Amino acid sequence: MTGVTDTTTICIIGAGPAGLAALKTLLDSSQCQQGEWIPTVFEGRSGLGGVWNPALPDINPPMTPLYDSMITNIPHPVMAYDSFPFPPSTPIFPPASTVLTYLNAYAACFNLLPHIRFSTTVVDVRWDKTINRWSVEVSTGERLFFDRVIVANGHFRVPRYPEIPGVETWLSSGHAMHSAWYRSPSEIGSAKSVLVVGAGPSGSDISAELRGRVKSVLHSVPGSTNQEGRSFSVKPRVVRLGPHGTVEFADGSMEYDVDLCIFATGYQFAFPFLSEAQLPTCVSPDSLELRRSTYHVYPLAMHIFPVSSEFPSTSLAFMGLLLRGTPLSLFEAQAHALVKVFQTPDSLDVARETEDILGRRRHLSTQFDVTGDPSAVAREWHRYTEHESFVYRDRLYEFAGWDRRVEAWEKEMWERKVELRDKWRKLVASGQSESWLDGVGISGRTEWVELLQRVLSMTDVAMR
Repeated sequence: MTGVTDTTTICIIGAGPAGLAALKTLLDSSQCQQGEWIPTVFEGRSGLGGVWNPALPDINPPMTPLYDSMITNIPHPVMAYDSFPFPPSTPIFPPASTVLTYLNAYAACFNLLPHIRFSTTVVDVRWDKTINRWSVEVSTGERLFFDRVIVANGHFRVPRYPEIPGVETWLSSGHAMHSAWYRSPSEIGSAKSVLVVGAGPSGSDISAELRGRVKSVLHSVPGSTNQEGRSFSVKPRVVRLGPHGTVEFADGSMEYDVDLCIFATGYQFAFPFLSEAQLPTCVSPDSLELRRSTYHVYPLAMHIFPVSSEFPSTSLAFMGLLLRGTPLSLFEAQAHALVKVFQTPDSLDVARETEDILGRRRHLSTQFDVTGDPSAVAREWHRYTEHESFVYRDRLYEFAGWDRRVEAWEKEMWERKVELRDKWRKLVASGQSESWLDGVGISGRTEWVELLQRVLSMTDVAMR
């Protein structure tokens, strides 16, 4: 494909939840239905689903960090695509296999598969100013040309490790691993004392799963106080990993003879197909030139479109960068905004978006010590508060002209998701969950809302 064509070709990188949302929403457009837009998704793996598609931890880094016991940490009525609810009677917090089945059903329902090239990895993306198109090289050796590129490769693959003394030594000696490699307690081997570092969902899940499986579990949660237990203890932030299993914590306390440390410390943003020349690295940029770090891409209008670059702002889009929010419904909202911009490039008010970006930068700079820690703003750039994530999604709906707003029940269930998950687990343990689920969802979303509210209202006595 070279030169000027009568159609607009669109490259989508990744057939995970964000890439699927982009493809489905594009195909719904009049431009795709009339043959004016031709989208193609490139997926490096043989199947779709991204992070929800399991894989053995046999390469570095693993294709996915999905551990065997993974269940969602958000109730599916909140996280689902707006256009495609989970089937009736689905557990409120489904296992990963159910989510993968759901994503495959989504792709089948909307006939997405013919537009996906599986086992084809994008290895290089660059703007060719001689023809004003994107040059895309894939793993088959082909170099193809596209008018627009959507980056939806996810951000749960390249492990992030804390910058503390001793990390490299522990990793190289086999006394530490990232949670990306964790699959089940059976892989812990002979370890008797395990330290899990990280307060996110994976750190909490792995800590809980190891309780009773090893003699001692230490869960390091930054900002917490020392809470000693017989076989399970909560510890503050780790400040040093020493020799012979010695660990020092932020409060000065020490632990000895720790056999294994599991870092559940998150992941880096990585775009291996975008070279340093195409997307330079800069932790804390002081201009509006397009830059990236392992924490963020800056500056992007609506966290999607570059506002300043050598190529048209509306020719490149990033999806799924936000680190907080209801994932699938948020991706679909981003996709609708993306289609709006593709249809009407002038709808993207670059001047206004630039002011919003600068305002967020000023706000974050006052909240964090950017002098002592230049990466502080970058770390928080795509990390919205719960309230901000709802405002953001409503703004996408409004921008796209979609008659949809985040409803009060969604906000409540998102804000109370930890409590809701805990109560749901107790219902599962009591054997009552299946009867509660039976037939729920057949008559629509209202039944799911009623069930969620019913679970929250239950007392511990009623769940015994």
